[in-house]
Amino acid sequence: MPEIETVAEGSASPTCGIIMPLSAIDGCSPSHWGDVQAIIKESVEVIANPKFSARMVSDADDVGVIQKRIVSNIYLSDVVVCDVSGKNPNVMFELGMRLAFDRPAVIIKDDKTSYSFDTGVIEHLTYPRDLRYTTMQSFKQQLADKVVSTYQKSKDDPAHSTFLKNFGTFKVANLHTEEVRSDELLMSTMEQIQAQMQRLTNKVDRIGFGGSESVLSAARRLIKRERETMGEDSWLRARSDESFAKYIAENLRREYPQRDVDAVVDRAMRMVAEQ
Repeated sequence: MPEIETVAEGSASPTCGIIMPLSAIDGCSPSHWGDVQAIIKESVEVIANPKFSARMVSDADDVGVIQKRIVSNIYLSDVVVCDVSGKNPNVMFELGMRLAFDRPAVIIKDDKTSYSFDTGVIEHLTYPRDLRYTTMQSFKQQLADKVVSTYQKSKDDPAHSTFLKNFGTFKVANLHTEEVRSDELLMSTMEQIQAQMQRLTNKVDRIGFGGSESVLSAARRLIKRERETMGEDSWLRARSDESFAKYIAENLRREYPQRDVDAVVDRAMRMVAEQ
């Protein structure tokens, strides 16, 4: 196994991002891609010096917006291994971002996948789709060697380019980064989670719960109809009256006998009150 200069004591280990298919494509099942992912991780993480940490660019230790996380990891990973087998559209898009950032990348593919026109000029490491044991042992060593050499070149030569500089001089895309206090980061993360929850709630409302109209929509319709027949004072009293909530729930159960409507009524009541 090749070795390069030891990472300074106390410094973070270099990261290897993985971009690859995860769902079924081109006749390969999710379990097949799980095996390939395990092979890539094993190939990278057995490198002794430097000691890489390898994981999917979609993985993270914290909770956040997944698209933001992916773009950040695509850019910040010290080196990326990208499996273009099956030419998965998401994979090709993420590889395109990495190449646009002109950051170190190693491309691999199986022996059933043809080269793509745009990236065919970059060296690809090829492995057998059937993952034959003896051949894969050789491939794992080749991949480890390629990751180390690509990483080393990027550290030794500031002008090193995986893709762009082979075609001319370009202004490379960059991501703005800044340090923030822990409380600011927490608030930002909470806002992202709340925004995602609201989008998910809206999507659930549109999809419904198995009928032409969702239980929530039906509850809101009933409550709005009752509110329109009341005066404002009566409505304010009804909002805090358990018997009114039970009345709405009983009407809903006749239409949705298999549903647990109590929580839905409570939520619908709040939504109508905010209108």
